[in-house]
Amino acid sequence: MSLLPLRGRVAWVFEEDDYDIDLIVGVRNIKITDLNELAAIAMSDYLPGFAATVQKGDLLVGGHNFGYGHPHYPAMRAMRHLGIAAVIAESFSPGFFRGETSMGFPLVSCPGIRTAALRGDELAVDWDTSVVSNLTTGRQLPLEPFSDSERGMLDAGGLIPYLKRRTVAAAGAAVA
Repeated sequence: MSLLPLRGRVAWVFEEDDYDIDLIVGVRNIKITDLNELAAIAMSDYLPGFAATVQKGDLLVGGHNFGYGHPHYPAMRAMRHLGIAAVIAESFSPGFFRGETSMGFPLVSCPGIRTAALRGDELAVDWDTSVVSNLTTGRQLPLEPFSDSERGMLDAGGLIPYLKRRTVAAAGAAVA
């Protein structure tokens, strides 16, 4: 399995630990289903016009237990719609990690990242060496490698495509 290379600009650094993901769009907005509307309001409580600053491939950086709270999906759906390619954080809330990974969205655990990256820095993830590099400063940090199933889900684009691949592979092995 081979994950796609990950390289992008830091669009935002969340300074707090135990960050409730619903705050990205505001708890009052988590029932909005229109992606354009959600994307337009993403992070507006922190930086009005944030959506206009995001470029395809940008990254988010977070602290410990990022995604804490109920694993609602509107906030990250909005971020993916804007072009956010991944979140790199000190650690993740388990429910949030499982939910986003099952959708094929990379959540990279990298102790020390919050103090090693600033908004606007360019980061790169080397999946083979398990290293996150800040290309702006030259600093490198080890990331926590994915399990085989997590890597398989990310490589396949989510849980459903991963299970389909495994089913096809198992059927092919049974025929052989």
